[in-house]
Amino acid sequence: MRIPVIVLSGFLGSGKTTLLLRLLEESKRRGLQHGILMNELGKQDVDGLIVDEHSGAVLEKLLDGCVCYSKKSELGGSLKMLLNRKPDVIFIELTGVANPEEIADALTEPRLIGHLRLKQIITLLDAEHVLDYNSIFASDKQLVQTLRRQIEVADMIVVNKTDLVRMGHILKIKAMIHKHNDRAIVSFTKHSYLDLSPVLDGVEQIEITKQATFKRLQMAKVSTGGRSEEKQKDSHHHHENERSFSRVQTFTLPCSSTHITKKQVEQFLSLWGNSLLRAKGYILISEAGKMLLMQHAGRRTYWEPTFYSGEPYIVLIGIEMNEESLQSAWNSSMK
Repeated sequence: MRIPVIVLSGFLGSGKTTLLLRLLEESKRRGLQHGILMNELGKQDVDGLIVDEHSGAVLEKLLDGCVCYSKKSELGGSLKMLLNRKPDVIFIELTGVANPEEIADALTEPRLIGHLRLKQIITLLDAEHVLDYNSIFASDKQLVQTLRRQIEVADMIVVNKTDLVRMGHILKIKAMIHKHNDRAIVSFTKHSYLDLSPVLDGVEQIEITKQATFKRLQMAKVSTGGRSEEKQKDSHHHHENERSFSRVQTFTLPCSSTHITKKQVEQFLSLWGNSLLRAKGYILISEAGKMLLMQHAGRRTYWEPTFYSGEPYIVLIGIEMNEESLQSAWNSSMK
């Protein structure tokens, strides 16, 4: 029996980790054993710690980069480690700038193809911001293409955070999705709440290998000007050096001060406008008198209680941001 793999895709801050937690809870309710692979851009892990804190699940992590050709050997090694635990299903949460096609490609490797099968690619969209990505990232064609591919190859598309937009905006999102993928199941939700039956039904059964997703990937390549197999072989070396994004950078800032306020942090984050794509981390907040989990996406900042007791830090993900300027602005904001 080949273990089904469910891939969670979608841009930074779209709600992937929240959906993963719901999938883990439902899997446990169904008596399923799960394996988890978390992929994060930064060198410091945040989402993996969130999953560990809320579910206690054992997971593998790929840090400091997207799942791409340069990390294929690491990906294969992590998946083999998960297979050793004999799970019924494996969930892979990709970083927000990863192309899910690369996971599909990795699963066809000789050492994995006999053990794993791609069951489903789920792409989450941030309803409040998804229509702005083309203009925000106009100068980064690689990133725009990656975000488009996340939609095109999805089996299920979850439009999340619909409570933050009007119905007219949702209709525009529907039209955009239909333009790029008219075959996927589409759900509109908030806080990543949705019926998980289409995702998990049948996981516990021995099924015929699912080829539909791979065929759709090939069809999507053809419809978007994809190359023939012969040309793909000729250009394989070039493709190995491609990335699914170009200007996205990550930075980690230590937060050792014990006199930091929420207002100071939020003012610091507001300085960077559209250049700051995502921020997350653990900060000792003076008015709370304890460590809090901070998550920032789309110019909205959220604070949550946490049991994390390590060194405080924040991870910043942005476009063309300078580490020296970030550190200087952080130091000034904390005075």
